[in-house]
Amino acid sequence: MANPKVAGPEIERLIQLLAKIPGLGPRSARRAALHLIKKKDQLLVPLAEAMGIAVDKIGVCSTCGTVDTSDPCAICTDPRRDQTMLVVVEDVADLWALERAAALNVRYHVLGGTLSPLDGIGPEELNIASLVERLQDGEVQEVILAINATVEGQTTAHFLTDQLASLNIKITRLAHGVPVGGELDYLDEGTLSQALKARTQF
Repeated sequence: MANPKVAGPEIERLIQLLAKIPGLGPRSARRAALHLIKKKDQLLVPLAEAMGIAVDKIGVCSTCGTVDTSDPCAICTDPRRDQTMLVVVEDVADLWALERAAALNVRYHVLGGTLSPLDGIGPEELNIASLVERLQDGEVQEVILAINATVEGQTTAHFLTDQLASLNIKITRLAHGVPVGGELDYLDEGTLSQALKARTQF
């Protein structure tokens, strides 16, 4: 038996759209929709206005693949960033995470995912050709592969390493292992194994 409709079509549509957001299931979407409706003037109206502006102004940077209101984006046009290093990430969310860490003041390249033959994602579906093109002028001396330590991520990293081998560029990757503040008893075997293999002198 189908769930009965408890609200008008406009509210049901709002719930359905919210439910498509990662991390929000149908129940969470109903709660979020109800909260927005209850706080219409403080939340729903400003959110609708912000969404309208986002649709009009936000686009994808043609250089690195991040999202911004300008093309090229603010990161690509920032002269203070190290032009000799390029960090390659899977997704814009990874770029944002690295920027929050503020460990390096560099430029980025967003692949738009990882290689996954089972899902029909090959090199042509990712921003790999544009990455190779960006590296042709010889300005970049080091490429940092900041790709997730998943099977698909490691496959993508190996593929990129092969693709960039002829460019005479230093290729590095993020260290994998014990996180700061981590306790060995709570870590999975793969993390512990990687930490042991990548051990450094004390």
